[in-house]
Amino acid sequence: MPLQMNRDAFITCAVTGSGDTTGKSDKVPITPAEIATAAIDAAKAGAAIVHCHVRNPETGAPSRDTKLFREVTDRIRDADIDVVLNLTAGMGGDLVLGGVETPLPPSNDGTDMAGATERMRHIAECRPEICTLDCGTMNFGHGDYIMTNSPVMLREMASQMKALGVKPEIEAFDTGHLWFAKQLVEDGLIDAPALVQLCMGIPWGAPDDMNTLMAMVNNIPQDWIFSAFSIGRNAMAYPAAALLTGGNIRVGLEDSIYLSRGVFATNTQLVENAVNVATNMGASIIGPDAVRERLNLTKQAPQS
Repeated sequence: MPLQMNRDAFITCAVTGSGDTTGKSDKVPITPAEIATAAIDAAKAGAAIVHCHVRNPETGAPSRDTKLFREVTDRIRDADIDVVLNLTAGMGGDLVLGGVETPLPPSNDGTDMAGATERMRHIAECRPEICTLDCGTMNFGHGDYIMTNSPVMLREMASQMKALGVKPEIEAFDTGHLWFAKQLVEDGLIDAPALVQLCMGIPWGAPDDMNTLMAMVNNIPQDWIFSAFSIGRNAMAYPAAALLTGGNIRVGLEDSIYLSRGVFATNTQLVENAVNVATNMGASIIGPDAVRERLNLTKQAPQS
């Protein structure tokens, strides 16, 4: 893919995620009402897409409870502003081994393994326009945790997404994930042009230096559409990096809880900062209708 700045970009806001950030910042939304409000406020600040996980309202722990997803979905769709809804389908592939000497049985603390239909249950009910497809297995962070997404699991989930009319957003944490995504398109399980999220700087996937980012970008077919983000200290630089490499922007408290060193952010502030970066670089920020046209999206209604 030739290097050419994207001058008509969209912003995705990932409003809460499933990490252990709720104990680090009180600005991370937890309840469905808080998550939906954060998403709506992000849309008002300039995000065309909101990417949502849900959490246990009492503990803040990640959840895949369909009722919680339905409440978030309904609240966002009933809002006074339009936005493209992107729900995670990444939950249910969490494997925590039992330890170095006794990896089996897996630990009950953090392991959450589910079949494809169970992992897609809330997608089938809520019918978002987009849902994520974590396109590979990797050592994710530290300890014994492994993010598991086998080829047969991904093929089945992609097939179900296509049947539901929900566009997959391919979450690529390394170049091999892009390789497999291209195979899914070649096999007809994902329609081209595909949508890709480059997830950079997450241990132990692709580091977020520019050489690696360009390696990822150069593995994306020219007609595909991509965004990029990084976690940690380089998160604030990635809106510019994404635009310069021809991509779109993702920000949000799923990826970074800071506005600047030691200053906790809100999702709205992170979106506003991204808008400022883009406009100062000479780019325009497009809205949800333009995104739907670019991605060939169709609005759907939740199942009653």
